[in-house]
Amino acid sequence: MNPFKLGFTALAIGLMSLSLHAVAQDKGTIGIAMPTKSSARWIADGDNIVKNLQAKGYKADLQYAEDDIPNQLAQIENMITKGDKVLVIAAIDGTTLSDALQKAANSGIKVLAYDRLIRGSPNADYYATFDNFQVGVLQAQSIEKELGLKSGKGPFNIELFGGSPDDNNAFFFYDGAMSVLQAYIDSGKLVVRSGQTGMKTVGTLRWDGAVAQARMDNILSAYYTDKRVDAVLSPYDGLSIGILSSLKGVGYGKPDLPMPVVSGQDAEVPSVKSIIAHEQRSTIFKDTRDLAKVAVSTVDARY
Repeated sequence: MNPFKLGFTALAIGLMSLSLHAVAQDKGTIGIAMPTKSSARWIADGDNIVKNLQAKGYKADLQYAEDDIPNQLAQIENMITKGDKVLVIAAIDGTTLSDALQKAANSGIKVLAYDRLIRGSPNADYYATFDNFQVGVLQAQSIEKELGLKSGKGPFNIELFGGSPDDNNAFFFYDGAMSVLQAYIDSGKLVVRSGQTGMKTVGTLRWDGAVAQARMDNILSAYYTDKRVDAVLSPYDGLSIGILSSLKGVGYGKPDLPMPVVSGQDAEVPSVKSIIAHEQRSTIFKDTRDLAKVAVSTVDARY
């Protein structure tokens, strides 16, 4: 190998580093408001956004609010006060940010709603997300396939869980799933023994697995003392783990009482392990690395 060639490569890398450093000083800071570290996916989102911003020469101001709305508001207002150039916000409750976003607009700061739509404000300039309706469709199709509903099998007992009612995505997930499941419910191939349907009834505030577990406990004790539940629509792995804990507590997961078909989303490590252990039946993997790239490319295009 030519030593002169190696020396030239090293010098080129050194010059590139100097150039990127200079750009980073010019491009400024982007504020990133994430909802919580309790979900592995939001940690990955934050890390991926920071990595992509830094690669394009920006500094990142990453904050987690731990699902506390006043905390997130305070963090966003602090980012505005510091003069962050753009705000990337995964809102805990997208309807609570109007005043803060007006302050951002008054300061010329653009806002990108990240994965969760910000509602009730004209000052959300961009929106980056997945096809969340299709996520719900895929969750329902996993139940449809596992139960053999297309081939006419049934009837089966199913219970429905939704995401947090203050997260707009939860309605897309639920509506997508019901676009598949409702016909089977109407025909009697699927029976919701609890009668609990609709997001007003089945929503799970803050996507809290403990809340989902407690609700499943109540459903099992009230409606399934002499019947078995065959499937549970769960829109998120964190809820699925709570639901599975409830089911195990009354004996599901044994040869004479196999686990129901339980769906999920985000391919979180505990749920992947649960799938391997033949407990949770499916999850939806969304590559948040791609979402982070789209969000950062949108920010960079603005500047």
